[in-house]
Order: sequence, then structure tokens, then C-alpha cells
Amino acid sequence: MHLAYPAVLAVLLFCVGGYGVLARRNAILVLMSVELMLNAVNLNLVAFDVWLRDTLHAGQALTLFTITIAAAEIGLGLAIVLLVFRNRGSSDIDRLTALADRPGPAHPDPRADPGPTGDEEKAEATA
Repeated sequence: MHLAYPAVLAVLLFCVGGYGVLARRNAILVLMSVELMLNAVNLNLVAFDVWLRDTLHAGQALTLFTITIAAAEIGLGLAIVLLVFRNRGSSDIDRLTALADRPGPAHPDPRADPGPTGDEEKAEATA
């Protein structure tokens, strides 16, 4: 087997997944695109493992770890997407501005001066 065939297929899968991550606005489609990219990596790992005739089969072992991590990522990612959809009514990524790290009235800037502490107030009361 030539190494070029699975390598080209992996490149095509990775490019389709990359396009899906960059162009899609639906969170579920973005998760599916990330899975395509991980599958392209798995295909490369197994193809190079077979091509190098590794006696330890390290590429296949790494593929099993990648599949496990991908399953956990999909489980957590889908749970987050479903909670966002339940609260917002949409899974559009551009509309998720409430998760941004901007200080607002409910969350003051932690670097701001907190005001006098309890020790300073005691010192002023005894003086």
C-alpha cells in the first residue's frame, strides 16, 4: 500500500473539517467538523504506523487515546450546546456574547480598588 493514498484522504478530511470550523455558525456543525479533523489525524497515525512497520504499534495506540478524547469532547461539548440552546433558543456561535470575558455591572473589575478594609475602619474608630 502506498502512503500517498491515506495521506491525501487525511488532508482532504482535515481541510473539510477546517472549513467547517471556520465557516459554520451552528455549534453542532462546528463540533462535527472538529471530529472530522480528529479522524484525519487518526487516519494519519494508523497509516504511518503501518508504513513504518512499528513493532509496538504506537500509532494505533495513540489513535485509541485520540478516539477516547474525542468521545469525551463530544459528550461535554454537546452538553454545553444543549444547555445554551435551552437557555437561548439558538445554538448560533455569534450570539454567545454572554460568555465573553468583559466586566459589567454584575461583575466588577477585580483590579479595582476594593475600598477600606476592616482594619482601617477599626483604626479610624479608635482614633
